[in-house]
Amino acid sequence: MDFLKKLKIQQINPAASAGLEWINGNHDKMLASINPSNENVIAKTAYINESEYEYLIQKAHNTFLTWRNVPAPVRGEVVRQIANELREYKDALGSLVSLEMGKSKEEGDGEVQEMIDIADFAVSLSRMLYGKTMHSERPLHRIQEQWHPLGVVGVITAFNFPVAVWAWNAFIAAVCGNAIVWKPSHKVPLCAIAVQHICNQVMQRLGYDGVFSYFIADHDIRDKLTHDKRIALISFTGSTAAGKHVAQTVASRLGKTILELGGNNAIIVDQSADLKLAIPAIIFGAVGTAGQRCTTTRRVIIHESIYGRVIEALCQGYQKLKIGDPLDKNNFVTPLIDAKAVQLFQDTIDEIKMHHGEILCGGNRLDRPGFYVEPTIAAVENDWPMVQRESFVPILYVMKFKNVDEAIHMQNDVAQGLSSAIFTNDFRHAELFISAAGSDCGLANVNIGTSGAEIGGAFGGEKETGGGRESGSDAWKAYMRRQTTTVNWGQELPLAQGIKFNQD
Repeated sequence: MDFLKKLKIQQINPAASAGLEWINGNHDKMLASINPSNENVIAKTAYINESEYEYLIQKAHNTFLTWRNVPAPVRGEVVRQIANELREYKDALGSLVSLEMGKSKEEGDGEVQEMIDIADFAVSLSRMLYGKTMHSERPLHRIQEQWHPLGVVGVITAFNFPVAVWAWNAFIAAVCGNAIVWKPSHKVPLCAIAVQHICNQVMQRLGYDGVFSYFIADHDIRDKLTHDKRIALISFTGSTAAGKHVAQTVASRLGKTILELGGNNAIIVDQSADLKLAIPAIIFGAVGTAGQRCTTTRRVIIHESIYGRVIEALCQGYQKLKIGDPLDKNNFVTPLIDAKAVQLFQDTIDEIKMHHGEILCGGNRLDRPGFYVEPTIAAVENDWPMVQRESFVPILYVMKFKNVDEAIHMQNDVAQGLSSAIFTNDFRHAELFISAAGSDCGLANVNIGTSGAEIGGAFGGEKETGGGRESGSDAWKAYMRRQTTTVNWGQELPLAQGIKFNQD
C-alpha cells in the first residue's frame, strides 16, 4: 500500500495485511490494530510503561514552561506549517483512517480536511486572544482581563474520529501556549502514530520539541492521565458512562474538563418538508461511518400525513447503498469497528423484536469477512429502552407525530442533547424549533441533517452529552485561564466600594 510508505510506516511482512509493527523498545505488552473490513491484524504497537509515562508528562510540562513564552502569532505560524504538511499527506492519512477505523475513503479524507480547517482556524485565533480593559471606580486605576495558557492539556479521543477530534483540541490549545498529551483510542493507534510523526517533523524542523506527544497504554497506565494533577485540563470524547467517570475523577482534584459524550439525535420531518432534501440527509446521517458518529441520526420523527411516503423513500434509498471495502470510493456502507459492535447491533435488533417493533429493512449481520451489518430501519415508540439510549450502530428508529409541539417534545424527551434537525418549509415551525421553546440540543439545524458540523461554530451538547464545546469563535477560552489585573498609576491608595482605611 503506497500510502503506508508515504507515512513512513515500515512494511515488514507484506503477506500479513501490510504487516506493520511498531516497537518502542523492549516491551512485553503489545496492542494489535485490526482491520475491520477483513479482521486481519494491520500492525502491533507497544504499550508504554509507568516510567515512560512519567518521562512523557514531565517533558510536556517542561516544554510548556518554554512554549508559553513564545508569542502567540509565532505559535500560530507553527500550526500553519503543520496544516501545510497535512495537505501534503491528506490522501495518505485519509487512507490510513479508512483502513484502520473502517469509515469510507471519502469520509477519511474529509476527516483530514477537518484537521486542516481547524489548523487554519487556530492560526487566525492566535492573533485574536483578546482580553478586555474597563474603567475603574477608583481614580488613576485601570482594570484589565487577560488570558494565560493552562499548562499541560490531556486529550482522550474515541475511535470514530481518530484524528480530527484530537486536532480540534490540540491546535487551538497549542496556539494558546499549552503542551498537549494525547491518549488515542486503543482501537486506532496507527492513526495517532502517523499524525504525531507528521506534526513532530514540522516541530523539529522549526526548532520546537515536546509540544505534541501521545502514548498508547494498557488500563493501568491509561487511567493515570485523569488522576494526574499535572494535567490542567482533560478533553474527553466517548460514551456518557465513561465521561461521567472522567468528570468525577478530574473534579475530585479540581481539574478542568471538556466533555463530548453521547448523542441520540433526531430529525423532525413535518408535512411541509422538501423530501428531496430530507431523504438523502436522513440516509447519510444514519448510515455514514456505519452509524458510529456522535451526531449520527438515530431517530426520525415524521408527520403522520406523510409517514408512508417517507418510509417508502428511505427503504428504497437503503436498497441502493453499496457495501464493501472502505478504500473503494464506490462503497458508502462500511464495517463496524469490531466484533463487540456487531454483537451490540444484534442484541439491539433482538430487543426491538422483543418489544414488537417492526424491522422495515435490514436487521442482519452480513455473511462475509469483516464486521459488516445491514443498515436497518425500525418502526418503534420513542419511550422504548433501546430508543432512549445511544447504540453506536446503523439502526434508524422511525415514529409518527400529529403536531409540531408533540414532535419537539419527542425529540427532547431523551437523556442526550447533542444534535437535532427539522425539515420544514413552514417559517413558524423553523423559528419555533430554534427558539428557547424548541430543540434543547447544542446543535439545532433547519433543512440540513444532524451530522457534518463545521469548525466555525461551537460543537457540543447539553444534558448527558456533557455540556462541552469545541471549535467556535471563543473555543480558545477553554484552554486558557482568565486573570483580572488592576494597575494603580496614581500616588494615592483609594479602596474599592468607598471603604476608608486610615492608619493615622
